[in-house]
Formats: sequence, structure tokens, C-alpha cells
Amino acid sequence: MASQTQGIQQLLAAEKRAAEKVTEAKKRKARRLKQAKEEAQDEIEKYRQERERQFKEFEAKHMGSREDVAARIEADTKVKIDEMNRAVSVNKEAVIKKILELVYDIKPELHKNYRPN
Repeated sequence: MASQTQGIQQLLAAEKRAAEKVTEAKKRKARRLKQAKEEAQDEIEKYRQERERQFKEFEAKHMGSREDVAARIEADTKVKIDEMNRAVSVNKEAVIKKILELVYDIKPELHKNYRPN
């Protein structure tokens, strides 16, 4: 009986050691997964920064800076507004005369549906 009890004790101790090893292995695995995730996030961030830098270089090379684009748009807009103002000043008198002619030129006539009694 003593040897059976001793055998059971050894089995229980071995089972306990095995459970501890499994727990430790799970912890190592979790730490390694966390570390791998952090490394992957670092690589992603570095790649994103590199692509952003390349895009900005491409944009500056092919389109100019945003300030240049904004200045060019502003200049084009100013030119178009000036052209419109010139067109208004040139045609203003003629349009006013035409409107006044239409307002003053009244030709009274009976409506087509009018029936005298």
C-alpha cells in the first residue's frame, strides 16, 4: 500500500509539474504573440511613413507644393473675375437701354379672348 501511495504521490507531483509547464508554455506563447504583434505594428508604421514620404516627394515633383497650386488657382480666379467685370462695364449701357426700350414700348391691344357685348 505504501508503494501505491508513493506512486500516487509521484503521479500527482508529475501531473502538477506538467500543468505548471503547460501554463508556462501558454504564457511564453502569449508573450511571443504580443511581441510579434508589436513588431508587426512597428513595421506597418515604418512602411506607412515611408510611403507617405514618397507620396509627398512625388506630389512636390509633379504638382508643386499646395501653396503653389493655391496661388495658381487664386491668380486664375482673379483673371476671370477681371474679365467678367470688363464685360459687364462694356455691355452695361446697351443692356440698360434694351431693358428700358422694352419697358417703355407699350402697345395696348385687346386680348384675343375679349368679346364685346
